[in-house]
Amino acid sequence: MSLVTSREVVGLAGPVGGGPAGDGRRLRPGPAGVGGPRERPGAGDVLGDIGVFGLVDTNGNGLAGLSLDCNCNEQKSAWFEEMEWGYAESNGPATWHEKYPLAAGPRQSPVDLSSSTATQEEDSNAKPLHRRYNPQTGCVLGNTGYGWKVQIAGPTTARKDDLMFWFSELSGGPLASRYRLEQFHMHWGDCDNEGSEHTVDGQSYAGELHLVHWNCDKYNSFGEAASQPDGLAVLGVFLKVGEANKELLKVTDLMSQITHKGQHVDITGEVDPTNLLPAKSSYWTYLGSLTTPPCNESVIWIVFKEQLTVSQEQLEAMRGLRCYSEGEACPCDELKGVLLKNFRPPLPLGNRRVRECRE
Repeated sequence: MSLVTSREVVGLAGPVGGGPAGDGRRLRPGPAGVGGPRERPGAGDVLGDIGVFGLVDTNGNGLAGLSLDCNCNEQKSAWFEEMEWGYAESNGPATWHEKYPLAAGPRQSPVDLSSSTATQEEDSNAKPLHRRYNPQTGCVLGNTGYGWKVQIAGPTTARKDDLMFWFSELSGGPLASRYRLEQFHMHWGDCDNEGSEHTVDGQSYAGELHLVHWNCDKYNSFGEAASQPDGLAVLGVFLKVGEANKELLKVTDLMSQITHKGQHVDITGEVDPTNLLPAKSSYWTYLGSLTTPPCNESVIWIVFKEQLTVSQEQLEAMRGLRCYSEGEACPCDELKGVLLKNFRPPLPLGNRRVRECRE
């Protein structure tokens, strides 16, 4: 890919507010059956499944829990104490800053990517975005209680020469280091005209796929990188309703096996990350954050302009997931424990710039 031009979008408003470096809580990966699959070689530590919905506290307690057949009056108090964040009115994005101060920071994501207000500039420093993706085996699909996630398995070989042929990595473009693929997940809405987290000139799409990478040149693990300003790089891909996404069929065909939070299943065969990206490489890039608590401001965002398609049946399969575990009581909010939607609305760009890079 050769980038010949770059556009920059400058936010007109100032930062949306400060916030301490963190909220003081120590988070770690959940055990098997709590917040996603058991940690495997190459999985993150310290902050665990940060940005992919499956956080637990230091005592191993899940932050969500809970069957549609419940007595809401009896369970309501327990539910709101345990469900620290979610997508219902009572614990949705507008409330996250109360327990996660970084959610009110100046570098939050997502944002509206407004091409109409962009000014075109020549960018002599633009570098091609280089993807060295390999088909992955041993991937695990899990229900984190906030959506689904595919965890990329670590290599089983100890031969250093073999490692470069196993990992899928990203470099070039706005990235000064190599970033290794850790996992991918998706956000969607309860109808087909919303569900993406980023928007384009105010327009939403039915969903948005996120491929999460960490800076493997500077940091030793995903967890370490997740708290650093240049620690993560996330590729965002818009999804619109159309033909079934063949690569995502490997995921959506298994939705019935991960209906409830904490359930996970091995994906047989290979998952090829290359097939999750559009053919054209034009993109927007800016400095942002995780779009889920604790909302660390550690992400270099690369959002592709070209969309992929996902079928109505695939979306319905995702919307049938539950945010509570089997045997636990359902939440008593308006969503009744069903993951009909799991997206965060756009936030002010502030004084940040968005570059639009084209092939």
